[in-house]
Amino acid sequence: MIVIIGSGLAGLTAASVASKHDDVTLITKARIADSNTQHAQGGVAAAIAPGDSSELHANDTLAAGHGLCDPEAVRILTEDGAQRIRELIAAGTPFDHDSNGQLSQALEAAHSVPRVLHSGGDATGAAIETAMIERIAHCGIQLLEQTFLSDLVVERGRVTGVRVIASGMETTIAADAVILASGGAGQLYSHTTNPSVATGDGAAAAWRAGATLADCEFFQFHPTSLAMPGNTLVSEAVRGAGAVLLDENGRRFMRDAHPLAELAPRDVVAETIARVMRTQGGRPVFLDATALSDKFSDRFPSIAAACAAWKLDPGKDLLPVTPAAHYWMGGVRTDLDGRTSLPGLYAAGEVACTGVHGANRLASNSLLEALVFGHRAACAARTSVENQHWPRWSATEITDDDDATSLSSTPPTLQEIQAIMWSDVGISRNRLGLKRAEERFRSWLGSFACASIMLGPETSQEAQRISTADLEIRNLVTLGAIITRAAIARTESRGAHRREDYPRLDPNQAHRTNYRNTPYARTDAIPLPLPHAHVGNSR
Repeated sequence: MIVIIGSGLAGLTAASVASKHDDVTLITKARIADSNTQHAQGGVAAAIAPGDSSELHANDTLAAGHGLCDPEAVRILTEDGAQRIRELIAAGTPFDHDSNGQLSQALEAAHSVPRVLHSGGDATGAAIETAMIERIAHCGIQLLEQTFLSDLVVERGRVTGVRVIASGMETTIAADAVILASGGAGQLYSHTTNPSVATGDGAAAAWRAGATLADCEFFQFHPTSLAMPGNTLVSEAVRGAGAVLLDENGRRFMRDAHPLAELAPRDVVAETIARVMRTQGGRPVFLDATALSDKFSDRFPSIAAACAAWKLDPGKDLLPVTPAAHYWMGGVRTDLDGRTSLPGLYAAGEVACTGVHGANRLASNSLLEALVFGHRAACAARTSVENQHWPRWSATEITDDDDATSLSSTPPTLQEIQAIMWSDVGISRNRLGLKRAEERFRSWLGSFACASIMLGPETSQEAQRISTADLEIRNLVTLGAIITRAAIARTESRGAHRREDYPRLDPNQAHRTNYRNTPYARTDAIPLPLPHAHVGNSR
């Protein structure tokens, strides 16, 4: 049996492919539709139009990645991606068309030609996700909703199952292979476009089990989210359609920052906005989309509705915007078929780090990555594990309490984690702030060491009623500590990693960074039924 963790596009794609040959259990911590995929507005990039090519798409992806992309991963993304999109079109996915009946393809930041497909205007992720959920509803997949991954089970160096929590009870599920498709960790930051489920559970579980993580210092901040509670994302496509950025005095500042102005790579736009905000006392900048006038609501209905909730009319009003945490380029390191450094464990989507994004993800490549590498991971997982080559990468080995100098008896709140990450491990970083954050995370990690919430099979049933909120805090603290350490180690500015004390790019640091924990092993994998398990689509 193949167990898949996560129901975003990578998980749904893997489930669809794997179910053709294997029994599949799909596990998601909330409802099946609750994922970052549902919130993806910008569209999906694919080189399928006349005049475009996978080579052009690859060149744009490599340029955005600032020298750290794996060229072979990029080739696979752009070549396989075009095929995956054609399959979605053939399956009836409702992509938008122009007045001539041709597929609409938009221009977005750092793309050399229009190649970004949309569905429902700015509801592309939700539309693709709905189509995929309908597809897998008839594949005989066992679906476990409201089921939380607490840990991986490792026996003799191989992942043989997962420990999950449902209705407060921890249970073990055995598996021939486990595919992590659990998304990113956007909830690390106080300003984030990510939903509340994005707490890095899969990456943290892989870390505890001893898997190699890579490129952890690179966290992408979307340049434009509404500067209102909830930080609704304002898609790159709005700027692609002609909207411009203004400071509080009405000056268009991006033309002085980059030749592509508002269509510069995301890291450039986000850092420039943050710098302008600092000069004006932290107040937001403005996005001027008034030139789009009445067309805005037709082109971007979801964004228009979000603006209306704050009594803003994008056709008439300037929109206050701020950068927000958006996408983690780091994650569980994999090869080109989703294999991690732990036999039996695969990863795809934002939880994984294939090297395809390098130091900065090209706009609208995330849904494509989920399709391409979710498919490849499922194909690899269904083959005989014994016949596979499992990659090993040299890595810096650290433990959760390495060099601990102080211990806290109280775990942090979510707001405390978000505040320190935003202020000290955010868009602009320096050694003083990073060391301050490192010390705070060491203390918090110590609180979990002092009052462990890990449970074994001998624990009483009553004691096994576990708060998943506590486990999410543990996961965020774990990943916050790793990201902070990685940011300290990279003494240059590259892509989404900006050091005020090392503002230049260093050619000698044009390499990926790997980290590995000293693992523990859970060896009690037995095929127990899960409470309230059910089959099929419960939407």
